[in-house]
Amino acid sequence: MIAQLIGKLLYKEPTYVILDVGGVGYGLHISLYTFDQIKALAHCTLLTVMQVKSEASTLYGFYTLEEKAWWLHLISVSSIGPKTALTILSSLAPSALHKAILSKDTRLLTSIKGVGAKAAQRLILELSDKAQKLPYIQDAVCPQPTDNKVDQDAVMALTKLGLTQKVAEKAIATVREQVSTPLTLEVLIKKALQPHS
Repeated sequence: MIAQLIGKLLYKEPTYVILDVGGVGYGLHISLYTFDQIKALAHCTLLTVMQVKSEASTLYGFYTLEEKAWWLHLISVSSIGPKTALTILSSLAPSALHKAILSKDTRLLTSIKGVGAKAAQRLILELSDKAQKLPYIQDAVCPQPTDNKVDQDAVMALTKLGLTQKVAEKAIATVREQVSTPLTLEVLIKKALQPHS
């Protein structure tokens, strides 16, 4: 089982990277939280989880032990799959998710695309005990300006998180209608993952 990879970042996008480890390129699915940590790096270390299914083997990468732990906790909850878990960690940093579970903040959890009221209640019910045993660590993530392809990149990132092309494009268009100020790619994706009236 591959538990960690250290190498050169050959390719980076908000939800996917290719890491060159000794001449072998590993493709890893990541969250926006991890992307925030590695976007300015040429080399990095990622903690990994490999999921093997009959149709494919998939590698997931995490910048911190806390994020990896939370991803594993999330997918242990029925109805929360790997992509939904990444979407949750793209919307909330591990510390914010930790706080939401401890404070039973269903409103915050249901503000994440793909998490309904029942799923939010299940997350709180099944993860509260685990959250109390985990150390609370405050995250520090700094946004960074991106280029003019931001909308196109955001749509691509959203489709990799499980949204259809049409839904992703509509979500981005809705954010653009509501916000006139410039947005970084990460902020645009986070806003698109939130429900809109």
